[in-house]
Amino acid sequence: MNQASQLYWDEFWRSQSKEKPKKVTAWQFGAEPDYLAQLVIEGVKSATCSGLVFYELDNEPLPAVEDYSVVLNSKDEPAAIIRTADVQVMPMNEVPEEFAIAEGEGDRTYRHWKEVHTAFFTKELREAGLEFSQDMMLVCERFELVDVKNK
Repeated sequence: MNQASQLYWDEFWRSQSKEKPKKVTAWQFGAEPDYLAQLVIEGVKSATCSGLVFYELDNEPLPAVEDYSVVLNSKDEPAAIIRTADVQVMPMNEVPEEFAIAEGEGDRTYRHWKEVHTAFFTKELREAGLEFSQDMMLVCERFELVDVKNK
């Protein structure tokens, strides 16, 4: 976590009347971090997903309920804090329409979600020397907006 994110995290928790969580991460959403962070701030985006294989390749732990994250913009500046509310691992071709819509992107249809995610995962997997398949396992995460930087 960069210094700006750490300062924002620390300042936020100083204003709370509960114990500060021990674990927090900081990251950007996908290929359009500014647009996607704004969707979170507006309450349109309340879910995200990634390929399970990417966690495995990077040797990263899966998100867990009650995890906190500082959402970064394209300049790696903190934009908001979110809390993970639910995590499920499932094949891409079994992701329910309601989850796809909760990702809040494009025209908020399942068709759009599938097209965009198929293209994204095909490209990312190819770069990793892997092939895309409709039944690839996804880590599907739902989250709640906790705070917005500079409200």
